[in-house]
Amino acid sequence: MQGLLINPGTLPPECESLRAEVRAFLAEQMPAIPPLRRCRNWSGADPAFSRLLGQRGWIGMTWPRRYGGHERSTLERYVMLEEMLAAGAPVGAHWVADRQSGPLLMRYAPDTLAPLIVPRIASGEAFFCIGMSEPDSGSDLASIRSRADPCAGGWAINGRKLWTSGAHRAHYMIVLVRTGAREPASAGGASSNRHGGMSQFLVDMKTPGLTVRPILNQLGEHDFNEVTFDEVVVPHEHLIGAEGQGWQQVGAELAFERSGPERYLSSSQLLLEMLDAADADNPRHAVALGRIVAQYGTLRQMSLGVAGMLARGENPALAAALVKDQGALVEQALPDTAHDLFGGQVEPGSTLDQAMRYTTLAAPSFSLRGGTREILRGIIAKGLDLR
Repeated sequence: MQGLLINPGTLPPECESLRAEVRAFLAEQMPAIPPLRRCRNWSGADPAFSRLLGQRGWIGMTWPRRYGGHERSTLERYVMLEEMLAAGAPVGAHWVADRQSGPLLMRYAPDTLAPLIVPRIASGEAFFCIGMSEPDSGSDLASIRSRADPCAGGWAINGRKLWTSGAHRAHYMIVLVRTGAREPASAGGASSNRHGGMSQFLVDMKTPGLTVRPILNQLGEHDFNEVTFDEVVVPHEHLIGAEGQGWQQVGAELAFERSGPERYLSSSQLLLEMLDAADADNPRHAVALGRIVAQYGTLRQMSLGVAGMLARGENPALAAALVKDQGALVEQALPDTAHDLFGGQVEPGSTLDQAMRYTTLAAPSFSLRGGTREILRGIIAKGLDLR
């Protein structure tokens, strides 16, 4: 582990052994998946593929065995993830559950919810969505208005959640709601604690009163949803952790959400297509693509550093925000580079053409999901004592 501090690119032998195993698996599975589907990267979902990964022990890799996990290292999990992402594998069905929902349940409901549900996540049979964002709240989670109130048999939830990726295929949602009032406003009119009175609940997506409505993106695809809660009753034991602990839990979740290699490997298919189409004798191609590859190398080193922090039990929130912010800048520039280098020369319908079209329309979302650029830079500034 000390070697990681000196050279984040140096990985233990077991990691490279696993890399070979994952590549062999992908060589068998990926030829059946066309390049356009690979462009979806970690947002592409295939429940059957998720079950295959569960059978191989590649979901819940670092979790305790008593929860169906495999007690492997954070760095081994990182290697598996970067290979899946680089190949454009359809890992989206289980992604949220593996990345943050399972760890959250093990931490805050270790003896109640986790033993019942987390083993199903590890086997690739239980999928989750995130109930944080709301209409009119933007990235300001402290302004949410959805509520849960005590009722006969548990808690009754009312409100709406927006941009809930994968809610139409998820079995469960972890939803952030208000269970108490925010602390009273100070003399200046602002609440002294905008983050008070929030709690999180586990919600079965088949619960009566819960409605999922599709939101089509500009690609015409259905990934986002609006979820409405109309007197949705959840049992008492579905309160995650303690009442009022929601903001603390969300902070832990967002650290997981921003710390993975998906934050700079969302456009890998377009880069691969550009490399395949490049002219080795064209200096413009060599300079532009060489610069991108160097940027990817730097982001990988930074991302591996975050993985090392997680392995040591450190809080990666600041470092993860830096990786996500810089990763989005690099990836959002790729379509412009592709059009600059190959525009007017691309055969319509070719794999390069498909990747360029898809990524051009998808790229604006890269600086929104997981926290907007403004939110991330606020975290960075605060972490560096610049504000």
